[in-house]
Amino acid sequence: MDVFGHVNHANMVTLLEEARLPLLFGEAGEAGLTEFAKGMVVVELAVRYRAPVVVDGQEIRVEVVLRELKFASLTLGYTVYSGSKAEDAVAVTAETVLAPYDVNTGRARRLTGSERAFLMDRLGGESGAGETV
Repeated sequence: MDVFGHVNHANMVTLLEEARLPLLFGEAGEAGLTEFAKGMVVVELAVRYRAPVVVDGQEIRVEVVLRELKFASLTLGYTVYSGSKAEDAVAVTAETVLAPYDVNTGRARRLTGSERAFLMDRLGGESGAGETV
């Protein structure tokens, strides 16, 4: 939180990370896809602020969608709302480009067919259902 009671940039980036972790590490692991939890790095991050997110004890809503899926990276899009209700305003939009990473070799790796299918199924494309957390 900054001096004005707004969620600051560092905390917003952490919020985006927390929005994707249950899917990439929890649900993927439950589906037998354990490699995501062994290594996934952020290649690029863009955050656009439309309105401040005020810290006042209310819940906020984050929607996550798959924007792009390549053979060795994926782009997730985020929409952060100022509250938990459908009519709450969009406060932040963001994107992260992620790459699966092999910690043993110290190199990026390609997504497997099963990983790609899981991402498409759970997050769809921009017109897909996505994930709300």
